[in-house]
Amino acid sequence: MQPVRVITGRAVPLERSDVDTDQIIPASWLKRVERTGFGKGLFSQWRDDRDFVLNKPEHAGATILVAGPNFGTGSSREHAVWALTDYGFKAVVSPRFGDIFRNNSTKAGLLPVQVSAEVAQALMEAVNRDPSLEITIDVERLRLEAPAAGIEASFPLDPFTQHRLLEGLDDIGLTLRFASDIDTYEPSRPAWLPCVEAV
Repeated sequence: MQPVRVITGRAVPLERSDVDTDQIIPASWLKRVERTGFGKGLFSQWRDDRDFVLNKPEHAGATILVAGPNFGTGSSREHAVWALTDYGFKAVVSPRFGDIFRNNSTKAGLLPVQVSAEVAQALMEAVNRDPSLEITIDVERLRLEAPAAGIEASFPLDPFTQHRLLEGLDDIGLTLRFASDIDTYEPSRPAWLPCVEAV
């Protein structure tokens, strides 16, 4: 996972609440065995509508999704996060997230930015008025800023998750910090313990 420190970019305003993981990436896409290629399936049922916001040229290349409340509810599928990141999103801004979705996001380098309903609505309106609006999200300072629209807000992130994002540590990265300790332990490990044979 790459470190997530400062995200600066344009946004897509998704004016829908209670977006669940099946709407983010429909179940028909879950047959894939790799983590890539899910961007094509992102909101695929909605993208059939030519007026859907992701189909609008003025939002092409945007890296921040501004969503309504209760984003990412439903199943625990990690594929929803993979679809958002594969499409190019680096952060999602919402007044509220599904707990499992938020957890999956931080482990995969997608930043969930929880702001008040008032800030989210102001940002949504500002992006609708000006799709070129630049937004900056600073993980170290825990601040979201859109200076041209006069929007500035803080967002919560627990210290451990903040550290993981700043250092680019997914679960494997956290384990690999102890690689030398593991290498030291393995030769002395009792033979009767279960193990995975190297191929």
